[in-house]
Amino acid sequence: MNKRLVSLDAFRGITIAGMILVNNPGSWSNVYPPLLHAEWHGWTPTDLIFPFFLFIVGVAITLSFQKQLSSHDKKYVYLKILRRTLILFALGLFLAGFPYFNLSKIRIPGVLQRIALVYFFTSVITLNTRIKAQAWITAGLLILYWGLMKLIPVPGYGAGDLSVEGNLAAFIDNSLLHGHMWRETWDPEGLLSTIPAIATALSGVLSGHLLNSGKERMEIACWMFVIGWMAIVVGLFWGIVFPINKGLWTSSYVVFTSGAALQFLGFCYWLIDVKGWQKWSLPAVIYGMNAIIVFVLSGLLAKIMFLIKLDAADGSQISLKTWIDQQIFESWLSPVNASLAFAVVNILFWLGMMVILYKKQIFIKI
Repeated sequence: MNKRLVSLDAFRGITIAGMILVNNPGSWSNVYPPLLHAEWHGWTPTDLIFPFFLFIVGVAITLSFQKQLSSHDKKYVYLKILRRTLILFALGLFLAGFPYFNLSKIRIPGVLQRIALVYFFTSVITLNTRIKAQAWITAGLLILYWGLMKLIPVPGYGAGDLSVEGNLAAFIDNSLLHGHMWRETWDPEGLLSTIPAIATALSGVLSGHLLNSGKERMEIACWMFVIGWMAIVVGLFWGIVFPINKGLWTSSYVVFTSGAALQFLGFCYWLIDVKGWQKWSLPAVIYGMNAIIVFVLSGLLAKIMFLIKLDAADGSQISLKTWIDQQIFESWLSPVNASLAFAVVNILFWLGMMVILYKKQIFIKI
């Protein structure tokens, strides 16, 4: 498949827009429940977004490596992998530290940091194994993580405790990264839970092989729907004994969300690449072509708006973000709808910025 897969760009763009939507409400006190993560076990639509992106990373690895290895040796590809990994991780640390860069308290794990690590290990596995081995490694990582979480005892809690405080992933993170995490005792992008996150990306790699299989496009779309539904069902059943949990990135969560991602990609693929209905997807494609840069810039702007302080009507100081939410949106909308409107306008603002880059054919690749 030499032609660029428009449906994958659209899927990536929709996913990044979803990230911006859920990360930037006008007020965290006023958010519709589906736009929040599940408190612990279970899932909401928001819990699908990050695994969708890692799944996309895996699909892209398969498609891009095929092209790169046709004209370059492995050394060249390895250097590109290392370069991209380091840049992604550095961007994650930059976002975590901005603007004060207090290294004694900086959060080391994070979204971009996880993407970097998952990309690195998934790339190395993909370069050195065939499809069957990749499938076995994916299954092995999921079973390994299940065994570690259920069988290894945590001091003070015992084995198999999946509570916020008592799970093995939190214990390891707290032991190795204490003071550098999202919460005092655990981090949703921590070390141990990166193992099943690699399996998420590998599920994308396997899906990329399906797209590269040479089958008719309609047949590929059908297989994507069938396999996607099978994974969703398996994930739900596995969740009975190993609950679906984004914070722990449980094995059942990987299977369930990978199935959902394959379904969503299959839908985009059927609409765009099979039926040829592409016009509707242009805004998503524009987002998807500069996905990482729009994520980084939107995160920086959110921090800047929080840092800038203005005087409120009662004489207190509020952030520019709060002022915009209250003065522009809450003046005519209910608090929860004002918060949503703030997030939607944020998406439209960044779409406008990305349209400028798109028209100039500027695509910033990490």
